[in-house]
Amino acid sequence: MSQEFRTLRETGGAQHTTTESRTDQRVCPECDASLVVEEDEIDHGPEWRAFDSSERAEKSRVGAPTTKLLHDDGLSSVIDWQDRDANGRTIDGSKRRKLQRLRTWDERFRSKNAQERNLKQALGEIDRMSSALGLPESVRETASVVYRRALEDDLLRGRSIEAMATASVYAAARQASVPRSLDEFEPVSRVDRKEFSRAYRYIVRELGLAIEPANPLEYLPRFASDLDLDGETKARARSLLKEGMQNDVHSGKSPVGLAAAALYAASILEGKKVTQKEVCSVSDVSEVTVRNRYTELLEAGTDPDAARGAV
Repeated sequence: MSQEFRTLRETGGAQHTTTESRTDQRVCPECDASLVVEEDEIDHGPEWRAFDSSERAEKSRVGAPTTKLLHDDGLSSVIDWQDRDANGRTIDGSKRRKLQRLRTWDERFRSKNAQERNLKQALGEIDRMSSALGLPESVRETASVVYRRALEDDLLRGRSIEAMATASVYAAARQASVPRSLDEFEPVSRVDRKEFSRAYRYIVRELGLAIEPANPLEYLPRFASDLDLDGETKARARSLLKEGMQNDVHSGKSPVGLAAAALYAASILEGKKVTQKEVCSVSDVSEVTVRNRYTELLEAGTDPDAARGAV
């Protein structure tokens, strides 16, 4: 113990010390050199060092983060389905049977009641449909939260799990501004369009979800990417849509049909070779709809000479 610290303690100066949160050291702020009275530094980091992200991921021994995409938030154990040991060698028959029994009991413990089994099935449906529709991870998380709220509020009584799961994904996609049309949901859902449309309206009403009407501009990037259109054509289509919306062309019209028609009209004005059949194949609307909507958009535009030449 230093002479300075003995003097500090004998004179009662140690009662004025403070603790630094970063280093966990007790220091005397009144001393000129900020005398360290006690030092008990704890390193809360790992015992290994890493110099890049791949090395850090390889050495890290923590588990996966929690997620709402699993009914138990990803906190339970998972037994691999492959009958191999840590070295990749196939295990013998007795151990294989033991592993199968462990998987069975693990599956039973992970879903202990009917509500957890319901949630597990629904989240599997949400993940399957989101993958088929190419929706991002954020939409899947939102859809799982919407379904959990519906389950907690006892909104599933008398309705199928598949219909409510489809409605949750549709609502989440609308909220995240990456919407998919009802026609796109129909082939991936296990229920018909009428049933999950009714479930969607019920969820929005009962949960009070703030979902604005679909904007045709939100469909443009995806359709333009599928058609491999350049930036000038996409900008022209966006301009046509904005002008049409200012003139209330979109009132009572399908946003998907308007987006497809805007891209077709823009491709004509920009001299691109895009047929109505190609536009309809990526947007899943009829050619009659494209012809009607693109004529209305051109007539509502600010360049009537170009519109007459295109029509």
